[in-house]
Amino acid sequence: MFYYLNGTVAEVQPNLAVIDCGGVGYACATTSNTLSSLKKGERAKLYTYFHVAENAFGLYGFGSVGELNSFKMLIGVSGVGPKAALAILSVSTPETLAMSIITGDEKSLTVAPGIGKKIAQRIILELKDKMTRESAAFGGLTSVGGNAGAGAVLSNKTTEAAAALGVLGYSTAETVAALKGVDVESLPLEEIIRACLKKMAR
Repeated sequence: MFYYLNGTVAEVQPNLAVIDCGGVGYACATTSNTLSSLKKGERAKLYTYFHVAENAFGLYGFGSVGELNSFKMLIGVSGVGPKAALAILSVSTPETLAMSIITGDEKSLTVAPGIGKKIAQRIILELKDKMTRESAAFGGLTSVGGNAGAGAVLSNKTTEAAAALGVLGYSTAETVAALKGVDVESLPLEEIIRACLKKMAR
């Protein structure tokens, strides 16, 4: 329905931002990370998701496409609703969430209010399986990183970063383009993911 809202921040409340677009105030549930970047009276752009459930609907807004994709990824896990997804993304960035899934770090997920061990394990299990499929899809590609020679096989870090970006909702073409020029040999995995997300946000 809406891809993004671009207007003036009318209100900032706990877990909620109101964006005034042409005299209409759109109330968007959001994360602490996005709220921290908003200031009342200043212009802002939020990428949105309109969630429709059996007995309720809601508009959700995010400061980056990466955060929006992470939200959609999380609510796709059985038993994880919008409230739980917002809680997780209030204590994790898209890149740290991807790292948690790659490393199986359930403790980093249970830091979020209302997220218990069972839900954290389910998130990691379902999304790591998806990430494995993404890795397989990249297995036959040649190097797209910064320092590897032409025709070299993708490094493990590149494959894992590509898989993480795929799980976060980015296409193969977007991921390959974002990885070009990134120093995959020297940077830690989390930094590779962060660098790619920044490039795709431009």
